[in-house]
Amino acid sequence: MKIALRTILTLIVSALGAYAFGALGIPGGMLMGGALAVMIASLIGLPALVPTRLRDVLFICVGLSMGASVAPDTLTLIGQWPITLGALAAELVVIVVLCGVVLRRLFKFDPGTAYLSSFPGHLSFIVALASTGIGNSRQITIIQVQRVAVLTLFAPIGALFLPVGQYSGASSEPMVLTTLAMVAAGCALVGWAFTRFKVPAAYVLGSMLFATVMKLTGNFPGALPPLFIDLTFIGMGALIGSRFAGITRAEFMQAAWGGTVATTITVAVTTLFAIGVSFFVSMPIGQLWLGLSPGGLESMGSLGIALGYDTAFIAAHHVARLLMLTFAIPLVVMLIKANEAKAAAAAGQ
Repeated sequence: MKIALRTILTLIVSALGAYAFGALGIPGGMLMGGALAVMIASLIGLPALVPTRLRDVLFICVGLSMGASVAPDTLTLIGQWPITLGALAAELVVIVVLCGVVLRRLFKFDPGTAYLSSFPGHLSFIVALASTGIGNSRQITIIQVQRVAVLTLFAPIGALFLPVGQYSGASSEPMVLTTLAMVAAGCALVGWAFTRFKVPAAYVLGSMLFATVMKLTGNFPGALPPLFIDLTFIGMGALIGSRFAGITRAEFMQAAWGGTVATTITVAVTTLFAIGVSFFVSMPIGQLWLGLSPGGLESMGSLGIALGYDTAFIAAHHVARLLMLTFAIPLVVMLIKANEAKAAAAAGQ
């Protein structure tokens, strides 16, 4: 099937799911519906596809939307970030240890598969390490993709029981389209520059940085067109769901139970930390949860836009998580290799 046709079919499925769930009135329902529809379609045989160029455009749109949704009091709340960043570091340790132990003892995963599946994020880095012979790369990929999908699908449902943030649609004045086009061009340029410097999530972060500067300096006024937001959510839903393309139902079921338990542990730990931190900072618990959650930056950023939370806070904490994992993952891999070498030496004696 040609790339164009696969892409169009993927986007149509995502749009149908997005508008079906959007009609239910669930916060973030369009993103959730699109992702769920494409995920199911992929598992039953749809060759879902979101080409790299389109993916980059979607990332620019997400970054732009996040910048447009930055809270006006972001700068005054930065002083509270050390508390939340400290909680994020402690949370990551708890998640990796708990999930790794459970996957090893309950599901009998080998150490490499168990711990690389437990790291909350940095999928491309993890898969690259797994391809060198550390763990089962296929199982690791399925569990990691499942984690992001589940967080994207169920975070909006949880939001039904939480107060929605105050920043989404704060401006009732429609944005001038020429302003939107000029900011979008700047976002694309800065995002491209970030790719040259190998910045993680370059297009999302570059776009958000440029849009945030424009917003805080008064050069990006007004509310984003609803159609722009809807199309971004449809595209992101297609992208999230398409990650299940090529995964057979047998492969999915083989790793799904372990992935479900690991994701449940991850959600529980994140929720407990968000509740705990809420006693020490003056931020909505939903915003804390999205900032501390181990979903993808683009996915959690999109939910932050839909739910009306401070996207600068969410983005900063996801970037910090990626940096922490960049140092932690190789360290754990070294420990796994050392233990395997010791075990091999002992077996040879």
